[in-house]
Amino acid sequence: MEIVVIGIGAGDPEQLTLQAVAALNRVDVFFVLDKGDVKQELVDLRTEILQRHATGKEYQVVIGRDPERDRSTAAYVEAVDDWRRRRADVCAELIAANLGADQVGAFLVWGDPSLYDSTLAILDDILDRGDLSFEIEVIPGISSVSTLAARHRIPLNQVGRPVQITTGRRLAKKWPEGVDDVVVMLDARTSFTAHLDQDATIYWGAYLGTPDELLIAGPVREVAAEIEKVRAEARERKGWIMDTYLLRRQ
Repeated sequence: MEIVVIGIGAGDPEQLTLQAVAALNRVDVFFVLDKGDVKQELVDLRTEILQRHATGKEYQVVIGRDPERDRSTAAYVEAVDDWRRRRADVCAELIAANLGADQVGAFLVWGDPSLYDSTLAILDDILDRGDLSFEIEVIPGISSVSTLAARHRIPLNQVGRPVQITTGRRLAKKWPEGVDDVVVMLDARTSFTAHLDQDATIYWGAYLGTPDELLIAGPVREVAAEIEKVRAEARERKGWIMDTYLLRRQ
């Protein structure tokens, strides 16, 4: 039994690598976690990717319900750990019920499996339980960070300088020490507004790689209000938001 974790890019079906396409075409069962009607577009995008690229053999798509995460609690780490355990329960049941001993299963991961994604940790959890045994292969993908830089036609770092990838939760507390280029993911509260005093430029993007892609760039103190407005309108219209941005001090 083998599980392949395939990075499928930020949303554009043409972002798949040749390695990813080859992996798709040896999979017997694709496992999908459904996030509900609000994010049905994400399931539809996966379906389009399979229709375009998984043409080499017959396959099965098995859908499980993604458990809800408690986003109201102040105990963030504990809430994430609990959510991952319940996710692992769902994935273990799907694998046990649908994947044969000599078959290949796959999870399609937005962006790259190594960057702010729980799939690998969940599969390790399942293996540690000892009820299932399978090999894991990871296929890297084009991340939203790479797509953001490409869309804005910029490098992620300045010459001889580091770049740090962090979360909105951490950025809200303080600007990371020792870096002038900060990539922010998983920001639910537009944490860049806490740094309007910085002489920084923001390169912001939402729904990267999709037809609904949004891009804004400029001095953060000048475009912060515009980003907040555009972001709020997009979230209201679609019911969800996925955005990433780079803050750069000269």
